[in-house]
Amino acid sequence: MTFKLAKSLVMTALIHCDIMVNQLRIEVRLPEGHWSGDVSRERPEAVLRIEETMPLGKGRGAAKISSSYNLSEELNSHQGIDEVRDLGGNRYEVDIAPRGGGYIKEIRAVGVIPRSPFEVRDGWVDWTIECSGEKSRELVRLLKESDIPYRVISTRKTGSRILTPKQRLIFDSALNQGYWETPRRITLSALADFIGLSKSTLSVHLHKIEGIVLNMFAEDVRRNSP
Repeated sequence: MTFKLAKSLVMTALIHCDIMVNQLRIEVRLPEGHWSGDVSRERPEAVLRIEETMPLGKGRGAAKISSSYNLSEELNSHQGIDEVRDLGGNRYEVDIAPRGGGYIKEIRAVGVIPRSPFEVRDGWVDWTIECSGEKSRELVRLLKESDIPYRVISTRKTGSRILTPKQRLIFDSALNQGYWETPRRITLSALADFIGLSKSTLSVHLHKIEGIVLNMFAEDVRRNSP
């Protein structure tokens, strides 16, 4: 088994911790002023798919998105978006302005990261979140206290985790940006700038992640590589 295959397998695995993990699927009504909420409310017939998102603090960020409709006009006219890059085929990259709308504060307060990709329809975002039962309950409590409309679609226990939330974020970013492809589509320095870490710090994280993945699948590699 190759390391590339190990990476694809770990994408379906969960993040390591010593407690059981819940998988919470929840729909949340995004507030007015949130770029993806507003754009999808302007075009309620459209499905806005957030392929990748990178929060940068203070409401800023970057996202790669696609849609079933051309949303160029709505994206370019929203004050919460600094720049739109049209990738063709109703696919876009957007730079989100300060307070333009990243993860809502309740998500940040609990310290969880919704799984990507996710979809937004008519102002409602559909998130799948892997976290402890305690954090699931805390998120629902904060949403209630903030009077944010939400709908819990499902909850289930999924087992124990492989990566920490921060490692999972770095793993997803490196994978999506082509860091492990041959040839690489992004350098270590460029990936560090994209994530917002120093080159040396990112290198340490990547080595840890690679070690976890290799150790996890080492026996399979030996068994299938005589």
